[in-house]
Amino acid sequence: MPSNLSPLSIVNCQLSIVKFSIALFLALSGTSLQAQSGLYRLLSPDHKLAIEVATGAEVRWSVVNLNTQVLLPSEIGMELSSGEVLGRYAVVRKSQKISVNKNFATPLYKKSTVTDQYNELTLTFAGKYGLIFRAYNDGVAYRFFTRRKSMLTIRNEIAAFHFTADLTGLFPVIPEYRVPGDPFMSGFEALYRKTSLNGLTKDTLSFLPVMLNLEEGKKLAILEADLEDYPGMFLQPQKGSPNSLQAVFAGYPKAESLYRNNLNSRVDERENFIAKVAGTRHFPWRVLLMSSADKELLNNDMMQKLASPSRVPDISWIRPGKVAWDWWNDWNVSHVDFKAGCNTATYKYYIDFAADYKLEYIILDESWSNDTNLLDVSPAVNLDSIIAYGSSRNVGVILWSTMYAVEKNTDSLFAHYSRMGVKGFKIDFLDRDDQQMVQRVFAVAAKAAKYKLVLDYHGMYKPSGLQRTFPNVLNCEGVRGLENYKWSHNSNVPEYDAQIPFIRMLAGPMDYTPGAMRNASESSFRPVNSMPMSQGTRCHQLAMYSLYEAPLQMLSDNPTAYRQDSLCTRFMAAFPTIFDETIAIDGTVGEFAVVARRKGNTWYVGALSNWTPRDLEIPLDFLGEGSFEAETFSDGINAERDGTDYVRQISTVQSTTSVHVHLAAGGGWAAVISKR
Repeated sequence: MPSNLSPLSIVNCQLSIVKFSIALFLALSGTSLQAQSGLYRLLSPDHKLAIEVATGAEVRWSVVNLNTQVLLPSEIGMELSSGEVLGRYAVVRKSQKISVNKNFATPLYKKSTVTDQYNELTLTFAGKYGLIFRAYNDGVAYRFFTRRKSMLTIRNEIAAFHFTADLTGLFPVIPEYRVPGDPFMSGFEALYRKTSLNGLTKDTLSFLPVMLNLEEGKKLAILEADLEDYPGMFLQPQKGSPNSLQAVFAGYPKAESLYRNNLNSRVDERENFIAKVAGTRHFPWRVLLMSSADKELLNNDMMQKLASPSRVPDISWIRPGKVAWDWWNDWNVSHVDFKAGCNTATYKYYIDFAADYKLEYIILDESWSNDTNLLDVSPAVNLDSIIAYGSSRNVGVILWSTMYAVEKNTDSLFAHYSRMGVKGFKIDFLDRDDQQMVQRVFAVAAKAAKYKLVLDYHGMYKPSGLQRTFPNVLNCEGVRGLENYKWSHNSNVPEYDAQIPFIRMLAGPMDYTPGAMRNASESSFRPVNSMPMSQGTRCHQLAMYSLYEAPLQMLSDNPTAYRQDSLCTRFMAAFPTIFDETIAIDGTVGEFAVVARRKGNTWYVGALSNWTPRDLEIPLDFLGEGSFEAETFSDGINAERDGTDYVRQISTVQSTTSVHVHLAAGGGWAAVISKR
């Protein structure tokens, strides 16, 4: 380089050399500068949603709904421990679009068949990785994929969400840290915080789904799907960027120890990376769901559509159904000739109750065994006798355990109890969704399927499509269910009950555990451990059996309480837990919801309200031709004072019938409608 050049000239020469080198590289690689900075557009099948993807210095995507900007250009990337950032200066090798319109069977779901219709854009980048975008009529999604030979260490994933305004919404914010210093330890049971994007504090962590309010009553929900061998996504405000959220992930556990009487493990230290993964794989979907009316969210199939297909070849042995549950009611049966508690006589009493009301299972919850050694059975529990008695009455037995206890020797444990005739496990105290815990969830599900055991994951993150991949996982908690009100006095429970069908249920079934028989008004409710109450009316509880998706559904109260009102109990017990068809009738997030589900020729309808009394007109135009007999349970005239007050009616209805329903404060309505 000539020595008489000025400093500015030297810089310009150096820039020219750099530009020439880049151009030469791109020419040799068969890629142009134009291809490096591209713009790609993908429309939904009905052309109402549009994804725009811009590549260049970084990959950004944006979303438009009927000419309204929903998502501003938002960054997508994946940081590797090597320093490489997938999505930065991405060079598009290939772009491909396809359209798909197919149906697939969903035999253990809220409908027997799901329609999967979408348009898809795949961008394959230099460096053996790419992004897949999908546009559905009700939402959009994207995911990374890699095609490399060696393992990858993911330091962080960049997933930003920039919005046009300070949107208000509902955020399930972790209310308190169970373990000091680790905000990612959670039971995933938070109530929803009503606030705006900029109203969230900088260290707020929200787990998914999160819901935002758009213009003209539209809603947007942020989720993830097909979460496997990877940490779950949290959201928090993006620093320095108003009206924005960014993804946050738990670091991979570096050191663990047991705590809480050895019920589960806590993470004492985390690595500076979030995951180690195979070099060739697909990563979880990042999902935005949109609705023009709230009721659309009551019948959404996105998790099924984006989940990996079933890995259980034969599902004929999987038996969904209802469960007589012991723990919530504290084994508190009465008017019997034995001492009630965690013992053989009590469990045989639960079996008799389950058989009389045609329930498929009972659960032996905590205390049937040593919490850390499931082969050390309590002397008060004759497990062989209980299982044999249950089998004689066509009632299966499910055993409670901690995740820690199950993992100590999963194969031999599952083999042992499967041989004994146990039908499944309720596995508790997971309390995390870092990569290690997600790996454990899938590994245990696979081994349970091997031994033909169903699972109910409690203390669990949202399922995100797990039930399609492992249909023997009949339910997951991930919700602030009825159990919390044994010890917590929150006066807004019916509002939460009217929020979760629109939000939490987007991620899949939930183990809320309804069925309370002591039903209290807002002023009379109080936490009582051995005689627990619910907030709202008896019919509010009945409606949950139609509204809340749960292939394994609890009857949470005790057999004595149920037998005292056999009429109500038989009605409750008659509800199936899987269905052939689902119809969203009406609803407003946090206010009320009305859903109808069909099993065979019978319809099951439920409606519930928050603390605001309301009158509804429920059309029965889904019934089809002919006359039907409707058995209905409605809030009684004094239900706001005595939540157990209800009215049962039998009537003849047709598809032209519109039913007038009054919901009391915290009220509900439920119907079973059968072809005459």
